[in-house]
Amino acid sequence: MENIYKELQKLGFSQYECKAYVGLLKHSPVTGYEISKRTGVPRSMIYEVLGKLLDKGAVYTVPSEPVKYSPVPAAELIDRLRKSFAQSFDFLEKSLAALEGERETDVIWHIRSDEQVLAEMLELVGSTREELWLSVWEQQVPSIQAAVERRIRDGIHVFSILFGAPETQLGYTCHHNYMTPDVVRDRMGGCLTIAARDGEEVLIANFSQKTTAWAVKTKDPALVLVATEYIRHDIMISEVTRRLGPEKLDALWRNQRDLYHVVTGKRLK
Repeated sequence: MENIYKELQKLGFSQYECKAYVGLLKHSPVTGYEISKRTGVPRSMIYEVLGKLLDKGAVYTVPSEPVKYSPVPAAELIDRLRKSFAQSFDFLEKSLAALEGERETDVIWHIRSDEQVLAEMLELVGSTREELWLSVWEQQVPSIQAAVERRIRDGIHVFSILFGAPETQLGYTCHHNYMTPDVVRDRMGGCLTIAARDGEEVLIANFSQKTTAWAVKTKDPALVLVATEYIRHDIMISEVTRRLGPEKLDALWRNQRDLYHVVTGKRLK
């Protein structure tokens, strides 16, 4: 019986309404006093409960002295509820979708703490439909690797640039070997991490040993584009470096004042 009450409560019935209706299914027509006596609904509340069941279309009154009550047959009640809920779902589906369409696309959500940032990243990975772009560090790989590999098996195209984790592959993967991770970490004040999906949404995060992790998540098309292009650029530079040799690239910037500043964020002394 408790399971029946639980399911009826999901449909908007109170505990006392459940007891009264089920009691009427077993014995009817009966007076309010009799329903209270049979079901345990307090006498002080039984007529309020019956009034709510009348409003829900779950009971009938039987003209008599005193008034008696009878339940709407279970199959008929379920059919009414099903139709009512279907109408509500149809209305809400259209109305809420219209409101969502009015939402400004440049909303930016701010997220803090390592756990929450990683949770949001996993949510973005899970919601990818076609294409996922990643720029992640060795420390984040264990938290997202299984989820990314599942999406690859789903047929999602994944492109990634990894800092460290030399043996790891996350889809089409390039390793950021054309300068040491320390150079990048020092310039950015932490481990800048990016996940972008489908040209529609991006999470830009920074993990640091000195402060709590932070991130922004947005569907702003400009930020999504910039972040995705950032990853494309890093992947291309990694491939060029792999083929031409890291020594040539290193020599290119270390002794040139402006390029040194571009790469490290510091002035060449």
